[in-house]
Amino acid sequence: MLSTLFLLSCSTTPKGTFFQTGKASWYGERFHGRSTASGERFNMYDLTAAHKTLPFGTRVVVHSKTTGQTVTVRINDRGPFSSGRVIDLSYGAAKELNMIAAGEVEVELRLQ
Repeated sequence: MLSTLFLLSCSTTPKGTFFQTGKASWYGERFHGRSTASGERFNMYDLTAAHKTLPFGTRVVVHSKTTGQTVTVRINDRGPFSSGRVIDLSYGAAKELNMIAAGEVEVELRLQ
C-alpha cells in the first residue's frame, strides 16, 4: 500500500520536487539484450537506470557526490536489489559519472 501511494505521488509531483540520496551502482554486459521490467531490451550503452518505485519513463538527474559529474537517465527497470542502494545505472550512465572503476558512488537524485 505504501509503495502504491509513493508511486502515485511521484507520477503527479511537479518536476524537481523529488529528491533522494544514497548509493548508486551500475550494471552492464551480463544483462545486455535482456528484457527489463518495463519490457524493453536493456542496452548497456543507453542512459537508463533501475529504480525501486519511480514510474517507467521518468527522467532523473543523477549527481555523483563522489566524482562531481551529472547525468540524466530514464527509468526503465526495477532495482536495485542490494541493501543501501537507491539506483542502478546502465554502463553508459555510469561511464558519464566516471564511476566504472569504483562500482558504487554516493549520489543525489532529482526529477528532470
